Amino acid sequence: MKDLFGKAILDYQTGNNPEDLITETSISEADEMSVAYLFRSFKDMPKLEQKALSLSKGKVLDVGCGVGSHSLHLQQKGFDVTSIDISPNAIKACELRGLKKAKLQDVMEMENEKFDTVLLLMNGAGMCGKLKNITKFLQKLKSLLTENGQILVDSSDIIYMFDDDEDGGKWIPGDSEYYGEVEFKVSYKGETEKPFEWMYIDYNTLQNAAISNGLSCELITEGEHFDYLARLS
Repeated sequence: MKDLFGKAILDYQTGNNPEDLITETSISEADEMSVAYLFRSFKDMPKLEQKALSLSKGKVLDVGCGVGSHSLHLQQKGFDVTSIDISPNAIKACELRGLKKAKLQDVMEMENEKFDTVLLLMNGAGMCGKLKNITKFLQKLKSLLTENGQILVDSSDIIYMFDDDEDGGKWIPGDSEYYGEVEFKVSYKGETEKPFEWMYIDYNTLQNAAISNGLSCELITEGEHFDYLARLS
């Protein structure tokens, strides 16, 4: 892994001539993404993220924290926040931004810790890659929860991105088991990362997966573009 996403984050944090990231998926064209957007303050966050932060309680684990914007807001509010990511450069940037507990850590390898709130924001559920991995993923998250703990997760139903078929339904290519599974490619400063698997999960599919893994699932709020925030407990 070249850690290009993290490299862009660290370049922005340290003023090292940051450029836009280029992101491309198996179902969408290449698109420019401003790294500055990741460094947004609470007032500039989407309503779903603001809602998730307002519902956070107790000891918090921010999974896939990126630049740490969500963690920073909670830390400033006095929360005990642990921020984890698999990007070394992103964690360096988090430390430079003043996060007290930023760790280079894969959530799937965490043991013997318990949290009252687990945050999976900016489509954090997608990190399990494919729907077939969701049981293992949810079981791991469940093992990290205190008795009354909660998982706050946002995602999107990307069915709108597919063409209509003659029957009035959607035409979905047959090369993936679930239409929310995509392959992601990131480029930065002329370099391209090896493509990785990512997943957008619709609410009904998430709810079914949660229930089959002994978790309750509640739809908290819906965004303006097929996105939603859910609470698993």
